[in-house]
Amino acid sequence: MEPEFTVGGRIDRPVHEVFEAVVDPGLLSQFFTTGGATGRLATGAVVTWDFHEFPGACPVHVVEVVQDRRIVLRWDAPEGTATPDASGARQTTVTMTFEPLEDGRTLVRISERGWSPSAAGWKASYGNCEGWTGMLCAMKAWLEHGLNLRQGFYR
Repeated sequence: MEPEFTVGGRIDRPVHEVFEAVVDPGLLSQFFTTGGATGRLATGAVVTWDFHEFPGACPVHVVEVVQDRRIVLRWDAPEGTATPDASGARQTTVTMTFEPLEDGRTLVRISERGWSPSAAGWKASYGNCEGWTGMLCAMKAWLEHGLNLRQGFYR
């Protein structure tokens, strides 16, 4: 069995506003990519995300974007933590879904898969699960209350 996970939460904002907070690099940098993000997420694009707390911008390959519904990304995993694909690349796949709820809130789910079934793969998957959970919490706090939860959280 290969490691994979899904985290989710409800944000008290309309789906379009929540979706835009992820695809717009200026908005994403307000609560998640503390070192900045380049480029809007669009199918086929390669953008970079940078985190002050974890130096080094990482390339993010955008596989699919369905407006206000779904984002699929691939990004590099540390050596020995992900199963290589047909080209030999060691990447994991992140899928984000955005579901409008009847009460006007948005249900966001984030899944990641592609980890190798090794001790290193399990450890890396748990670390990213923690990171995506933190991202959801930070996005909720920022969108609903204008608070930046990441500031000083990791360092």
